[in-house]
Amino acid sequence: MDDYAVPAPSSRRHLDFGPPRNGASSRCDVIIDLTGGTPLFPADHKRDGYLRADPNSPAAVQALLFKAADLVGEFDKPRYVDYRADLCAHSRNRRTGCTRCLEVCPTGAITPNGDHVALDPFVCAGCGSCHAVCPTGAASYALPPADAILERLRVLLSTYHQAGGKDAVLLVHEGEHGLPLLDLLARVGDGLPARVLPVAVNEVTQLGIEFFASALAYGAAEVRVVTAKRSRSDRAALAHVLGLAETVASGLGYGSGRCGLLEADDPDELAFLLAGLTRRPGVAAKSFLPMGDKRALMKLSLRQMHAAAPAPVPVLPLTPGAVFGGLDINVDGCTLCLACVQVCPTGALSDNPEKPQLSFTEDACVQCGLCKNTCPEKVISLVPRLDFTDAARTPRVVKEEEPAHCITCGKAFGTKSTVERIVAKLQGQHWMYAGGAAALGANPIDRIRMCADCRVVAQASHTLDPYAGPARPRPRTAEDYE
Repeated sequence: MDDYAVPAPSSRRHLDFGPPRNGASSRCDVIIDLTGGTPLFPADHKRDGYLRADPNSPAAVQALLFKAADLVGEFDKPRYVDYRADLCAHSRNRRTGCTRCLEVCPTGAITPNGDHVALDPFVCAGCGSCHAVCPTGAASYALPPADAILERLRVLLSTYHQAGGKDAVLLVHEGEHGLPLLDLLARVGDGLPARVLPVAVNEVTQLGIEFFASALAYGAAEVRVVTAKRSRSDRAALAHVLGLAETVASGLGYGSGRCGLLEADDPDELAFLLAGLTRRPGVAAKSFLPMGDKRALMKLSLRQMHAAAPAPVPVLPLTPGAVFGGLDINVDGCTLCLACVQVCPTGALSDNPEKPQLSFTEDACVQCGLCKNTCPEKVISLVPRLDFTDAARTPRVVKEEEPAHCITCGKAFGTKSTVERIVAKLQGQHWMYAGGAAALGANPIDRIRMCADCRVVAQASHTLDPYAGPARPRPRTAEDYE
């Protein structure tokens, strides 16, 4: 810290500070910031132990001091997000793939760490944005987990429908902002309409596509998320998920406006917004148990939403950046090098150990782009879409070629077309592969048609004369430029 000064012990009526100095360091558990300037940390309102108030507001300063006085003792910081590095699709072989969590983390708790990312639990503030946008489930919210929230939705909506309720509107809110509004609306207002069902979550930014898809599949007519007009939280992840939910709902015949935000700072404003909602019917509810990890819940909820859709389509195009989709592979340019198979983090791209073959399973693709960035021939492009057909869950052969067999032992190695292409490039064009004896293996070009073991034997049996090549070019001198 700069301008660091220690208060003098002899201070009486007010604090007298000693001479300030720059570059000082201090270790502490609680920081009270009364500068009124820029916060010391990003997303400062989510930093435990960092208290900041307007110094010109005595009430705010007094509330801050009371809050600081209560911070006594020790506590275990909650681990909001469970992270599994083996599922992360951030990078492979120094090629960058998915960066969604890095783009939405407001506190900087997530940083690149080689092929994966590193999540600092002491900096993580629990907003859940990484969970909302993670395509593989490497980052999953733990307070509570996603399947527990979906189970609450299932019980809530099934009970509501069994009691004769119709056209339910889910009102999703946080405890810090939403509960006071609902409490005041119930005590001094008319309360919530009968068809509006409140759902409390830890953070509204933790909601993924599985939440909205399950809500509509369970029979909810609308889903509305309550936030403050000037929210201190970064809502980029929530906006992305809401956009995806609206795209899917519109494409499946639910209509637009099924999922959205309600920005309200007082109970009267919230009541006015709820009264202005157009009543629209929900679809026939589907009953299913939410089971599996984050990725499994995403696929399950979307399939159930498709099954309950008024106008289902087999394939639904999505906007770029979606976490679902397929690949467009230029088969003519593919050489079956299988570099894409090596970097695919989910196994969507696979090979066949028995023969040169490339297969693709669309249901497993997370659109990370690692295959596209790794392909040396640049023949792969991403196609964001949702394929609801059974073919998306079945491996599909993209390209298959005849294997090359060793001319000595007959073992299969590589692809025949690639080997013959190399032979055509080198034969007669390079002095090392020009001519040779008639015996098998004596001709250097034959070694390209051999497997790795036979090639070594041929190389050791027939020594290549390094001086058999053409004469070296004459060095250039100043006379050549006269």
